[in-house]
Amino acid sequence: MSGPTEFEAVAVDDGLSGPGLAGDGEPSPDATQDAIKGRSLAAIAWRRLRQDRIALAGGVVVVLFILVAALAGPITALYGQNYATQNNVGKNLLDPLTQMPVGAFSGVSGTHWLGVTPVLGLDILANLIYGAQTSLIVGFLSTALALVLGVTLGIIAGFSRGWVDIVISRIMDVLLSFPTLLFSIALIAVSAYINSTEVFRFSIIIFVLGFFGWPYIGRIVRGQVLTLREKEFVEAARSLGASDIRIMAREIAPNLVGPVLVYTTLAIPNNILGEAGLSFLGVGVIPPTPSWGQMLSDASQYVQVDPWYLFMPGLAIFITVLAFNLFGDGLRDALDPKSTR
Repeated sequence: MSGPTEFEAVAVDDGLSGPGLAGDGEPSPDATQDAIKGRSLAAIAWRRLRQDRIALAGGVVVVLFILVAALAGPITALYGQNYATQNNVGKNLLDPLTQMPVGAFSGVSGTHWLGVTPVLGLDILANLIYGAQTSLIVGFLSTALALVLGVTLGIIAGFSRGWVDIVISRIMDVLLSFPTLLFSIALIAVSAYINSTEVFRFSIIIFVLGFFGWPYIGRIVRGQVLTLREKEFVEAARSLGASDIRIMAREIAPNLVGPVLVYTTLAIPNNILGEAGLSFLGVGVIPPTPSWGQMLSDASQYVQVDPWYLFMPGLAIFITVLAFNLFGDGLRDALDPKSTR
């Protein structure tokens, strides 16, 4: 597909007479003006994105994921199951000797569509739905924190240059070379002795993922700003007396929307994986708050006798991360005027 153009020609009737034509068959001035319609960059990007069916499919899955996470309460209420309800009391869902689900595929039935967990008999589908809510909260808020820090400091470093750029760039280098996973585990484990509430644990996880993630977008933004600050529109704004803050906020920042938007769609799944990894290692959210990573950790103990329990949260993580990556890849191509896809 050819790259986007600023204008598109609209088909005009080739007849010798009709609306918009002069008496001699030549197009009237009004028809000539209507024959060429300008398109904004957003319209061009949307047109290119619509032609990428794989990216659109990923976007649909992302929207469904967000809706399921946001409406977890009503969905589970309609489904008739709760993520924290132990269904093994008086229902014969678990074998009394082994405490494993009775029946194939973790005891799948018309009441429990994806079966129940061993020992406690928790509904797997309800836990997957609320686990999506946990992933959504952590993924979006940690990405938002990384964007605020990365975009702000990246713009300041690229525009100011000099010692300011050197200090911020060295901080980025230190954070990028830091053993993030080990520090995250240590910090979260220590914080558990300070405050063990659910809100505090969520806050620590979001802070760790967001704080160690901002240098990635910070370096991207800094590189873009180093180029943008030399453009003619910046020089024109400076010649009109605009302050540095106004130039950064009103002239440079709007030109960073494309890279920042693409980075966001790729950072959210990384943070979802980060939360799942921390929960799998036992330093994530506090039970009984559902988490896909914690479900994987619990299911790994029964993988030889009940692989279905391990398969479902793994499939949920795989589909969600793949959908975000496909949509982000398509969005990047749609916003890149040099792309030929």
